[in-house]
Amino acid sequence: MAGNERMRLDGAILVCASGAVLEGGRGVRFDVRAFGDKATGFVVRYSGMAYAYLNRCAHVPIELDWAQGEFFESSGLYLMCSTHGAIYVPESGFCAGGPCKDGRLRPIGLLEEDGNIYWTPDEFIKPPAAGPTPHG
Repeated sequence: MAGNERMRLDGAILVCASGAVLEGGRGVRFDVRAFGDKATGFVVRYSGMAYAYLNRCAHVPIELDWAQGEFFESSGLYLMCSTHGAIYVPESGFCAGGPCKDGRLRPIGLLEEDGNIYWTPDEFIKPPAAGPTPHG
């Protein structure tokens, strides 16, 4: 997903079209390098805004989604770790309950414009290494 045609001049990297991330629906995963390791990030939409986080629980560094792209719990109000049941506020990534109480998901910079959603690398979250990606 880090092909040159997907990177803007300012370094932002295309995740998907804005319409692919529906309010309270399935999130869109994307490949990153987090703190030097292969990982995934994800984008969800809540209250009309898109939010992106590193796909790692604040309690134990495992992916949150219980099925690929499924991050919201049944009420659609919180993001939830499928393994330990920690719940997170979508707008801030703060843990509202569970084993990571007062923890926080690692945010990833996000830009939504011209009908597309882009993520922005930083000091710790970088583009994946060149080559094929596992989830396309």
